[in-house]
Amino acid sequence: MPNQVKLKIDGEYVEAKAGESVLDAARAAGKFIPSLCHVKGLTPVGACRLCMVEVAGIPRPMPACTTTVQDGMVISTVSEKLTRYRQMIMQLLLSERNHVCAVCVSNGSCELQDMASKLGVTHSEFPYRYPRLPVDASHPRFVLDHNRCILCTRCVRVCAEVEGANTWNIMSRGVTSMLAADLNGNWGDSETCTMCGKCVEACPTGALAVKGKAVEEMTKNTDAVSRLATARGGTQQ
Repeated sequence: MPNQVKLKIDGEYVEAKAGESVLDAARAAGKFIPSLCHVKGLTPVGACRLCMVEVAGIPRPMPACTTTVQDGMVISTVSEKLTRYRQMIMQLLLSERNHVCAVCVSNGSCELQDMASKLGVTHSEFPYRYPRLPVDASHPRFVLDHNRCILCTRCVRVCAEVEGANTWNIMSRGVTSMLAADLNGNWGDSETCTMCGKCVEACPTGALAVKGKAVEEMTKNTDAVSRLATARGGTQQ
């Protein structure tokens, strides 16, 4: 099996490492593909579906983060259909829970907010659900606001794959899915949490935050999480 494969992305021939994801190959070639669940070094899961691309010969869009490059593959990262899909997905994310930026600690430092702006989404065409979800402030250092969570599972993966604590998981199914610590107990009562804060740094929204931080103080460093994950033998996808 060759170490390099050749493919065409948006009409440009590029080379990529065999086994590399389409997302990493495209980004290495300077192509913009949106994503909210992907963190380099963590296992890709295709949770947010924003990275959908068109692959010649396949009738449906494919998630770039979980699709492996193949020799001779022809990929489109930009099209009217993809733009519409991505905007629709972003609107669904915004309408599913209470993403009110004005009263969020991560306002101005939120990947969801930034991505909505990049995709030109200023409102949702779908009805807002506005569920009243709990806020877990039982932890001595951190707080979990389920109302801000987009179920990207970054926190779940970094806790399991980098810290090795396996504190977090997703419980239930569909629209009732929620982040759960241990066996759905209070985060502050967790016997597995090491208080490392990696889950907070990995979170793209204000769902996980440091207690006592005000707006503009609650900045996160996902790049540091990525470097640590890669250094510890992550998937490097």
